[in-house]
Amino acid sequence: MRIEEPDPHGRARWTRRLIARGAALLVAALLVSALAGSSTGARAAVEATPPSLGMVADEVRALSSRLENARSELAIARAQVDRANAVFHYSEQYQIPADLAAAIYDIALSEGVEPDVAFRLVKVESGFRARARSSKGAVGYTQIQPATARFYEPGLNEDQLYERDVNLRLGFRFLKDLMRRYGGDLELALVAYNRGPGRVEEILLQGGDPSNGYARKVLA
Repeated sequence: MRIEEPDPHGRARWTRRLIARGAALLVAALLVSALAGSSTGARAAVEATPPSLGMVADEVRALSSRLENARSELAIARAQVDRANAVFHYSEQYQIPADLAAAIYDIALSEGVEPDVAFRLVKVESGFRARARSSKGAVGYTQIQPATARFYEPGLNEDQLYERDVNLRLGFRFLKDLMRRYGGDLELALVAYNRGPGRVEEILLQGGDPSNGYARKVLA
């Protein structure tokens, strides 16, 4: 009978074999467990719940909002380019400084007057001269009467009426009011601007024609 020689740690050979088999079984178990976990994760990913209709609707709304914002920014950019081109055009056409062209353009639009009409009016009335003054006391770019200007801004003095933006704003506002008064008839509104609405009404009541060539001169 042969006796197992103990190893340096005092363990017999069969004990070592048993430990080796146990270690192999442990590694195999861990491997099977890892493979099972990986399979479960993959199956869970495949079987993930699809997004709800509410989530899809929220995403669509967010995309629509971003698209609308982009469209708004593009519209603003186009408007700025159109304005710049128009100001440059009028500045070149009438040989006036760009800042004056920009003021006439912007104020005309803000007062509801077509810029083309506004530029023609200023050209005929004052030749684009800020200090222009008529023999009847009309002043500035639009040759507006101080009494008419004070109807819109009580207490306005004559020096203020020579200020560019003030003069343009009140002159164009007066023209717009005359256009409303005469049902959008621009030619009649221009005649009234030149002759005064009181005189135009008087002629119309008498069955006459108040035209004096002024409207044609402006619109030619």
